[in-house]
Amino acid sequence: MSTPSPVWVVLPTYNEAETIEPVVRATRDNLPGSRHVLVVDDGSPDGTGDVAARLAAELDDVSVLHRPGKRGLGPAYIAGLGTALEGGAGLVVQMDADFSHDPAELPRLIAATDEADLVVGSRYTEGGRVTDWGYGRVAISRWGSRYARMMLGIRVHDMTSGFKCWRRAALEAIDLASIRSHGYAFQVEMTYRAREAGMRIVEVPITFRDRRVGESKMTGSIVLEAALRVPRMRFRGRG
Repeated sequence: MSTPSPVWVVLPTYNEAETIEPVVRATRDNLPGSRHVLVVDDGSPDGTGDVAARLAAELDDVSVLHRPGKRGLGPAYIAGLGTALEGGAGLVVQMDADFSHDPAELPRLIAATDEADLVVGSRYTEGGRVTDWGYGRVAISRWGSRYARMMLGIRVHDMTSGFKCWRRAALEAIDLASIRSHGYAFQVEMTYRAREAGMRIVEVPITFRDRRVGESKMTGSIVLEAALRVPRMRFRGRG
């Protein structure tokens, strides 16, 4: 395959001090030689930003963007994606920093960009699966994706996936500054914007595992935001 150079991975963090170092090192091990890992930390009180800063001082292909306080997943990604584009990224990966997304699956997502502008690491396409979650949590997640598909008329099975690989041109076709979604609605809106911009989207099956340590960032307000914002995307064209 021909890989645009370099590949950037954006890792948003909030209280991931126990996992950020092994995630960063595993991510680097699964990327091509021309690579960069960007940690976007929202002022984690557990010292995640300090661990990331130490790694950035040690490794020349790692950097950290320190943000003052917890401002939400969407804004963290917007800041990180913009920084990656400014840094000359050819491909940009977004993924979780808690090992729910396996860094070993990065080569498959990257390879799929030979045929797509946006590659979605999918739990719910054929071959994808979720481990460690109870039935209720899986049901809620599946319902969220089906709801977004129905409302937006899009065929992507895993609309709330946070494991994505973007071609530079796809991100440049989206007005990142206008995106206002904060939680899982952000993942839906990004995929929807890519479809509306005429980008080619493919899903690659992944195995999603529950976080190794720490607590889920899912809250009732995040679920409510997604339920309300998705219809606005359809009827107003924007979130």
